[in-house]
Amino acid sequence: MSYGQDMLSLTLRRRDDGGEPATSTAEVSASQTALVLCDVWDHHWSRGAAERVDLLAPVIDQVARHLRGAGVLIVHAPSDTLDFYAAHPARQRVLDVRTVEPPDAPALPEPPLPIDDSDGGSDTGETSWSPVWTRQHPAIAVEDEDAISDDGGEIYSLLRQEKRDVVLVAGVHTNMCVLRRSFGLRNLVRWGLSPVLLRDLTDAMYNPAMPPYVSHQRGTELVVEHIERHLCPTALGADLLPQA
Repeated sequence: MSYGQDMLSLTLRRRDDGGEPATSTAEVSASQTALVLCDVWDHHWSRGAAERVDLLAPVIDQVARHLRGAGVLIVHAPSDTLDFYAAHPARQRVLDVRTVEPPDAPALPEPPLPIDDSDGGSDTGETSWSPVWTRQHPAIAVEDEDAISDDGGEIYSLLRQEKRDVVLVAGVHTNMCVLRRSFGLRNLVRWGLSPVLLRDLTDAMYNPAMPPYVSHQRGTELVVEHIERHLCPTALGADLLPQA
């Protein structure tokens, strides 16, 4: 991504009806762009999931710092942990926003996901989940000028107030919260915004012992390909960093 005159250049990847990838370049204004960090928690009930987030979080922070400096709004969305941030200025920023009701639009037609996550998706043997998270991962800085919310209506109202239509999305898990949360990709598309999944800054909950019996990495890739074909384009978080 290049910076200049408040413009960001994004290399977007989509897939056609046959699943073939195609790339294009889009010029977007940093002042009209937000980065939403979905459920990058400090802990997880799946050891494998937690270990991968430990690796992702510092890179997500690096990308967020550069985008923040360029004028992009950083929205932290660590679901179920907002009590931890009750006194934070970034939380108050969201609470001060006038409510704007999202459009009542139908969901896009979408086939089933290409992986079976019905066992919970842990690849390290855990079979039952519990809400062990208490905050966002501490490797990701939360600045006063950021925003904190886990509510789609609040986030939509904030984006509308600030006229930010392009929504970059990073975090976990691609086949679950990234898609299904009230602020997730499905609703962002339904509401007429322009979401872009950062495909190298996400991870799936997928157990290779379940269909289609591929590696964990390939399972995540299959979900990303599904999103590119049926919902929205993706881009690389690595491309959002200045070139050395």
